[in-house]
Amino acid sequence: MTFHLHTYGCQMNVRDSEAVEALLSAAGHVRVENESDAELVIVNSCTVRDMAERKAVGKCGNLIAAKQGRGRVSESGGRVKIVGLMGCAVKRMGADVFKSLPNLDFAVGPRRFGAIPRLVERCLAGEKRILELPDDDEVPTGMDAHGVTSFQSFVTVLLGCDNRCSYCIVPDVRGHEYSRPAREVVAEVRALAARGVKEVCLLGQSVLRYGKRNPAWLPDDPPSPGGYTEAFPRLLEALSAIDGLKRIRFTSAHPKGCTDELVRAYAEFPKVCRHLHLPVQSGSDRVLREMGRHYTRAEYLAAVAKLRAFDPEFAVTTDVIVGYPGETEADFEETRSLMEEAGFDNAFVFKYSPRPGTRSAALPDDVPTEEKERRDQVLLADQQVRGQARNERLVGTVREVLVEGPSLRNAARWSGRDGGNRIVVFEPKGPLVAGEPVNVRIVEAHPQILVGEVV
Repeated sequence: MTFHLHTYGCQMNVRDSEAVEALLSAAGHVRVENESDAELVIVNSCTVRDMAERKAVGKCGNLIAAKQGRGRVSESGGRVKIVGLMGCAVKRMGADVFKSLPNLDFAVGPRRFGAIPRLVERCLAGEKRILELPDDDEVPTGMDAHGVTSFQSFVTVLLGCDNRCSYCIVPDVRGHEYSRPAREVVAEVRALAARGVKEVCLLGQSVLRYGKRNPAWLPDDPPSPGGYTEAFPRLLEALSAIDGLKRIRFTSAHPKGCTDELVRAYAEFPKVCRHLHLPVQSGSDRVLREMGRHYTRAEYLAAVAKLRAFDPEFAVTTDVIVGYPGETEADFEETRSLMEEAGFDNAFVFKYSPRPGTRSAALPDDVPTEEKERRDQVLLADQQVRGQARNERLVGTVREVLVEGPSLRNAARWSGRDGGNRIVVFEPKGPLVAGEPVNVRIVEAHPQILVGEVV
């Protein structure tokens, strides 16, 4: 049958959806670009924030209405026959998902997506309201499944999270940490490179903890040629040796993982992009303790300094939460000053909202909505100035840009990213191929993009 997936949330969800598409295609189903042409529609949900969960559940409700004849009939004359919900919201809601969506055909948690082809067959046989919830330590099947690939691909290396930050529901819905064996990851990336993939992004909720909870390197694996002893830098070393692969990225990180070996890997392996997304969340030591982040302001800034010591252009991006319970104006100003001292290349600012089941949900949400909005806008305005200043330093430099395709805003220009994950737009000279590198001299800077000319 024809199928279509809607994906909400993070890169982990994007990767899970890609694996499901590949598994369904292998089972004989046909992927279609448009929802209106699909007989099977699956929504991959996020529950990190209430609004994200509501969007996914609402989308399922609309699809079920279409299935029951109260929605739009597809252009091909068919109608949605099966509606499924997968991902983090299913794990959080459990059996209550059928209270919100009584006519949902199946619901499956985030570490059980490999079962979806089998669930579809059960639905076709007449079963309804099927629920599959994974154990917190379950290892998913189908993690190495990839469908039609571009020159970029996500590769999951670490599942789950054991950090237990006070505001975060991810450990409850994604389960305990599990590091995939390095030999599996290397084989997957080697296969992707053979299919023309030039850039991989390694995924984990706290990716620098790779190999901490369970061994990623097995006793009979070959030793590190460079003498690396830490699991993640050793993985970067192995992936850097794969022919055809041009760039290696990874996300998301924790300051505790910014070790000397990681910095050495950045310096020694040109394929490892000099960019790190390093969420800080707050610049106040008091708030950091309340959040359970397990580092101080000084330790965070030391990690940034270590990354920039060998390359001043090293790009550091971050996440920040404003309006955490009890955050005072003084706490907020400490966050503001930390961001200035760290000199972030970009920052994503989020207004705090409580999630059921987290420790912080028991605290009074005492920062008014309008004050959260003010703090959000202040930090975003600061970052515009900071991003402009950081990018202006790059004017006149030549960047190797991996071509992505025509610019979304101006079809006469093309765009791509440099090693620091900065967006670079330029006018093409001659034919260009997505995934190929081109050298671009930067002639103009903006807070979030660079403009250049091909050299």
